[in-house]
Amino acid sequence: MNIDWAALGSVFGVSLVVTVALVGLFTLGIVGLSKQPEPAAQGGSGSGSLVLARTGAYLCFGLCAAAVAYGIYLIVA
Repeated sequence: MNIDWAALGSVFGVSLVVTVALVGLFTLGIVGLSKQPEPAAQGGSGSGSLVLARTGAYLCFGLCAAAVAYGIYLIVA
C-alpha cells in the first residue's frame, strides 16, 4: 500500500485554510449581530451603522451556509 503524501498534505492544507476562513466568517457574523446601538446621550447618531452591521452579519452567515452546502454537494456528487 502506497500513500500519496503530496495529495494528503494538499488535502490537509486546503481543509485547514477553509476551516479557519469559515470560522472567521462565522465570528464576523456573530460580532455583527452583537453590535448594540449607542444611546443618544453618548453621541450615538442613529441606526445606520447598526443596519450595516446586521446586513454584514447576515451576509457572513449566508456565505457560511453556501460554503457548507457546497461541501455537502462535493461529498454527495
